[in-house]
Amino acid sequence: MMAAAAGAAPPRVLSAEPRRDPVAVGLAPWRPGSRIRASLPRQENVRHGQLISTNINSRSFLCPPCHCAQMALANTGIAYQPDVDKHSGVLAYELVQGSLVQWNSFMDKSVPDPPTAVLLHGILGSRKNWGSFAKRLAQEFPMWQFLLVDLRCHGDSASIKKRGPHTVASTALDVLKLIVQLRLTPRVLVGHSFGGKVALSMVEQAAKPLARPVRVWILDATPGKVRAGGDGEDHPAELIESLRRMPMQVSSKQEVVDALVKEQFSVDVARWVATNLHRSSPLGSLPSSSFSWIFDLNGISDMYKSYEETNLWGIVENVPRGVHINFLKAERSLHRWALEDLQRIHTAEELAADEGGGVEMHVLEDAGHWVHADNPDGLFRILSSTFRIEATIRGMQN
Repeated sequence: MMAAAAGAAPPRVLSAEPRRDPVAVGLAPWRPGSRIRASLPRQENVRHGQLISTNINSRSFLCPPCHCAQMALANTGIAYQPDVDKHSGVLAYELVQGSLVQWNSFMDKSVPDPPTAVLLHGILGSRKNWGSFAKRLAQEFPMWQFLLVDLRCHGDSASIKKRGPHTVASTALDVLKLIVQLRLTPRVLVGHSFGGKVALSMVEQAAKPLARPVRVWILDATPGKVRAGGDGEDHPAELIESLRRMPMQVSSKQEVVDALVKEQFSVDVARWVATNLHRSSPLGSLPSSSFSWIFDLNGISDMYKSYEETNLWGIVENVPRGVHINFLKAERSLHRWALEDLQRIHTAEELAADEGGGVEMHVLEDAGHWVHADNPDGLFRILSSTFRIEATIRGMQN
């Protein structure tokens, strides 16, 4: 792991997520004039004065405001919970801020907005897939903040019901609505697999609130045809259908792991999927404890079908001025990339350079599709170049 910036304080984490009750309630982002209540945080959620999210060591296939928001300031022992608006939910999210971010820019718009990056997970993932990576980025680039979201039907956003259709485009629109509501102007979008197409769709749908320039990273996904499940790899669509056939409640996570392995899915994927179960009855209750899924499998099934059908080559081959699109191909993920894909991206590189945009291809060595799990150090080095470039640009503008 790359060492954190010398003397950098731990990043701050703001989170917004729905309460786990039958009725999903939304949270408006913290606004000027909101009344703040201070209370001592639960001990299990705090370490060294920092709000800590549950760390899920998971692998993603391809992630409305919400009910409870907590913010922990670095080097303090107090968590703050703003009053909430119950009718303005968009997505559950976390905002990981570097130690040099002036958090009061939310309160005082005379303070320049900090540069923001949005990190998007894949199908059957959650914002927690990016948690450790985002904190590492925030330590290395303390003037940046990183927005992690649970996409519709996933994680804490699953309990906030969304109207169909559940598509790449509607998922991208959710994220655009969230960044408008939070009054953010992202300069970097990073999406893994399904999340990569969501990032491209965000660019396609909106000139604002995206900044110019905006740098987009598509991690191990192509703009068009999806080639998944080759070389004996688990196929996401088959996994989703297997999960849909399972009972809504199970007695243990191991029960799910055993069932998936019996259906010939890999042990690693089975264990990762089981992290999406949460306890639905109290520990030690009789007759036994039970677990249920934290995602909406019917909605996710529709989202994956849209992922397979959505073609976004148009935005790549006609890149808007000021947009820079970076594709990252995992070295060991050869079945996902056809020669046709690589040739079209190479042609798009040349066209974009003539039109004031940018398209670039990168290769992450020693990694399969799970790029942020297989080679996090390599991914960190590649993505770091973007934040250094942006810092140089901002320095020139100031």
